[in-house]
Order: sequence, then C-alpha cells, then structure tokens
Amino acid sequence: MTRTVLVAGGGTAGHVFPAITVAREVTARAPDVEPVFVGVRDRLEARLVPEAGFPLHLIEATAVPRGFSPELARLPGSVRAGVRSCVALARETSAVGAITFGGYVSFPLDRAAAKLDLPLVVHEQNSVPGLANRVAGRWADRVAVTFPGSSHRFPHPERCVVTGNPVREDVLALDRPTMRAAARERLGLAPDRPTLLVFGGSQGAQSINRAVVAAHPRWSSQDLQVLHAAGARDYPAAARGWEVARTKVAGPHVKLMDFIEVMSDAYAAADVVVCRAGATSIAELTVLGIPAVLVPYPNATADHQTHNARALERAGGAVVIPDDELDGPALVAAAEPLLLDVERHAAVSRASRAFGRPDAARNVARLLLDLLDHRRPS
Repeated sequence: MTRTVLVAGGGTAGHVFPAITVAREVTARAPDVEPVFVGVRDRLEARLVPEAGFPLHLIEATAVPRGFSPELARLPGSVRAGVRSCVALARETSAVGAITFGGYVSFPLDRAAAKLDLPLVVHEQNSVPGLANRVAGRWADRVAVTFPGSSHRFPHPERCVVTGNPVREDVLALDRPTMRAAARERLGLAPDRPTLLVFGGSQGAQSINRAVVAAHPRWSSQDLQVLHAAGARDYPAAARGWEVARTKVAGPHVKLMDFIEVMSDAYAAADVVVCRAGATSIAELTVLGIPAVLVPYPNATADHQTHNARALERAGGAVVIPDDELDGPALVAAAEPLLLDVERHAAVSRASRAFGRPDAARNVARLLLDLLDHRRPS
C-alpha cells in the first residue's frame, strides 16, 4: 500500500533542490512512500518539481512583506487559504507525514501538519533559521539543521538533528580530478593552469565582479586563469570592465560568461572559488572539498550568509571577506595563497571536505522515515 508524504520547499533553488534530492532519497529507501509536493504557480518549483517526476499541487501562499504594504493586509487570508488547501490535500491523499524546507510556501503545510497531527520534519539550510522554520520549530517532531550551531536558535533544540544540507546527485557524483582537463577544454580554459572560479548567482554580484576585475593587474606575472560568471544583469558592465583592464595589462587568461549552464564543469575546472555564502554553495563546495573565498551577501535576512561563511572559516575551509571590505587587493591577498601555495591549498581542501556532509539527503530522509515507521499502525 502506498504511503503519501507531503513536501514543501519553494521559491528559490536553495529550497527546491534539497527538497527534490530528499524526495528521491525517500523513494529509493522506501518504494512504498510517494512524495507529493505543494508549491506556488509562478515560482521555481512549478517547473523543477514536475521535471523531476514528482506530482505538484498548487496552493496560495504569500511572502511576509517587509514593512507596511497592501500585501500585509492580505497575508492572513492567504495563509488561511493555503492551510485549507494543504489540509484538503492531506485528507485526499491520506498523507501519513510531511517534510518542509523553508520559505513562505512551507508554512501552510507546517500548519496543516499540526492541525492533522501528521509527523513533521523541518529542514533548515542556513545558520540562522528563517521565519517560517523558526515558527514551525515549535511543533515539528524533528528539525534537521545544516550547521551545528543552529540548534539553540529553535524553540526545542532537543528535537534538532545535524544532518547537513542535501546536495544534488550530479554534484555528489562529480569526479573532479578525472573530469578536470575535459571540463577546462569545454570551458575554453588551459588544461594545466591554476584556475579561479568566480560567480555571484544567476544575476551576479556587483562587488565581486568589480573586485575580480580590479585584481587583474596584480596577477599580471602569475600563471593562472579566471573563469568569471558575471550574471545576466551585470554581464555588460563586467565585459566593459575587462575590456578596459586588458588594455592596461595583459594579465592572466580570463573566460567571461554571463551564466554557467553546466555547474559541474565549472566545479571540475576550479581550484579555488570566489562566491557568496549561500547554504547551497557552501554545501556543494564542501562535499567537493574546493577551497573558497566567501563574500557574504550583506543584505541577507538576519545576516545569515555571514554566519554561514564564518562557520566554514572556523573549520578552516574558507577565507571570508566582508562585502564592504572587498576590493582587488583584498581578493588577491585571500585567493592567491589558496591558488599558488600547494600545501595551503591541500590543507584548506581537506578542511572543507571534512566540513561537508555528502550523506545529508540520506540523513534527512531517515529522520522522516523513522517517524513514519514509529507512527505506522501495528
């Protein structure tokens, strides 16, 4: 007999990809369990969940507005409608449990699970939990956290379990040494030069883009190369910046892109990464053991990216530069030892890999399945 579990984690890739990865792990470990997702029509899950082969039920859900706005007045009604939809779906599918991954789309399912007394697992990707997860932590049976220091931020730390942040299967399966030369060739890079990968998300990060361009003349005598994904929004400005920089100093070879379609190639090609400190990026870098220079996004809610980055820095797997301290010299000072000092690179790589949790999806899936088995009728 099939058992249905409801899954919510939407809005951004940082919520959707872990949810899909855990859903696949659940079905692999318990073929009689069918994950059914809930999500919002115009968000990322509306495309990614069906592509992954899971059913998706659309509900009404609204983000909590910052400050006073007309949306704030509509929020209570939207939440109630979303909860009603999730309760109806749970009854229709005879759901036996729920698992949520944060974001405003998760909260209606969290409340529905409480109303129906369904076993509930909440997963938190960041060091500092978001509002939905923090509230749901009051009644969740288990809270799966990524960072060891996060448990005290929840109402019931005794229910928290450090699982790590689930990483996509294609990243986990990446054999970087074997793939490196071919990946660099596909990306238009030399096969044997130390390679710095720089990215700031799909839209880019202006401060990172400016700093890597400003670092160019300081690397004029170094035999290295840069793969720079500037983001769709900032690509034109970055292209102009590189054009000016190259007219002044030859510098290292630079491959500028707006967006990297095959991230596994970029990870395989890279020796060191410069990026923001989102939970997904940190999870992927650490399971692969890639040394990083992390520049936390300064406007992240509750400054959670700084907390994420400092946790990895304390473990020895990264160097952190605050956004307001980032410039060309600071970037060179942080990245150059990681790129060109073989012993330093190896030590930071080991620390990064030790911090990573390649078993995260299995750990989260096991929390849910243990709860379901505990509640299973005898």
